[in-house]
Amino acid sequence: MSTATPTKAPVYDNREAFADELCALAREDERIVVVCNDSVGSSKLGGFREEFGPRLVNVGIAEQNMVGVGAGLANGGLVPFVSSAAPFLTGRSLEQVKADIAYSQYPVILCGQSTGMAYGELGPTHHSVEDLSWLRALPGLDIVVPADRSETRQAVRLAAARPGPTYIRVGRFKVPDVTPEGHVLERGRWSILREGADVALVATGTMVHGALVAAETLAASGIEATVVNAAYIAPLDLDLLDELAGRVEAIVSVEEATLSGGLGAAVASRIAQRPTTRPAVRLLGVHDEFAPTGSNEFLLDYFGLTPEKIVEASTEALRHA
Repeated sequence: MSTATPTKAPVYDNREAFADELCALAREDERIVVVCNDSVGSSKLGGFREEFGPRLVNVGIAEQNMVGVGAGLANGGLVPFVSSAAPFLTGRSLEQVKADIAYSQYPVILCGQSTGMAYGELGPTHHSVEDLSWLRALPGLDIVVPADRSETRQAVRLAAARPGPTYIRVGRFKVPDVTPEGHVLERGRWSILREGADVALVATGTMVHGALVAAETLAASGIEATVVNAAYIAPLDLDLLDELAGRVEAIVSVEEATLSGGLGAAVASRIAQRPTTRPAVRLLGVHDEFAPTGSNEFLLDYFGLTPEKIVEASTEALRHA
C-alpha cells in the first residue's frame, strides 16, 4: 500500500488549521478559552480574539504566569488552550508545566507554536528542539505532533475532550497534507502511510513528508520502506513498534528535535529491551549541540533531516542489519 504524497504537492500552515478548529470548537463549547503571551499573531489567534473577545487572556511576556493562569482556569471548570512559541512555553515554564499541569492533572492544552527550527534565523534561543525531551519525562502528559492540517484539527478536539493535560506541537513552516482521506487520529496510536518489508521510517510532525519522499527514492533502488506517522510521542504506540521490530531489518526514526530523550530515544529504548534479535536502528535528529543560526532549509540539511539523508541512513542501516 502506498499513499505517498507527491514531492510538489501544495503546502499549508498547520497554525492556521489549529486556529480555525479552535474557533469552531469555541462556538460549540463556552468553556473553551485561550491564554497567550503576546503571541496572538504568531499563534494565528487574531480571528479568535475578534470573535470571542474576553475568552482570550493575553498575559504579556510572562510565560510562567501564563501556564499558572491556564491551570487556574482549568480548576474553575474551563478548558484552556495555552498558546505560545514553543521554546518559551516549554523552557521558561517547565516548572509550572510540571507542578501546575502534569502533577495536578488539570485538563490544560499546551500549544507549542513554531516548533523545531522553524525560527531558523533567530538562532538557538528560538529553536525548540528540546521540548519533546523535557515533556516526555513528565508522567500523565500527552504529547501529540500532528503531521498535517487534518491531524492538527483532530488533535485540537482530542485534547479538548481529554480529562488530563496535552501538549500539541504545531509547526510553523508549511507542509503538504500526508494523511489519507478519512484518517482518524487516535490517542497513543501511530498510522502506517506506506507498507514495505525492508526498513521502517518512523517520522513525526514536519518530517513525515520527507520520509514519504525518501521511501519513493528507496523503492526506485529496490528497497521497500514502511512509513510510519508517529503522531503521539506520549503515550507511545508500543504495539505497532513491537510489530515493526519483528518484521523489518532496520528502523530509522526522524524528528526535528534533539536526539536526547525524544522520539528516537524512545524507539531505541524499546528496541533495546526486546528479548529477541533486534533490527538495526538509526536515529535522525538534532545532534548533541546547539543548533546554529540559519534558514530552516539550511538547518534541516545540516542535521541530515532531508529525504536524501533519510535514504542514506536507511541504506547504511540495512548494510549493518
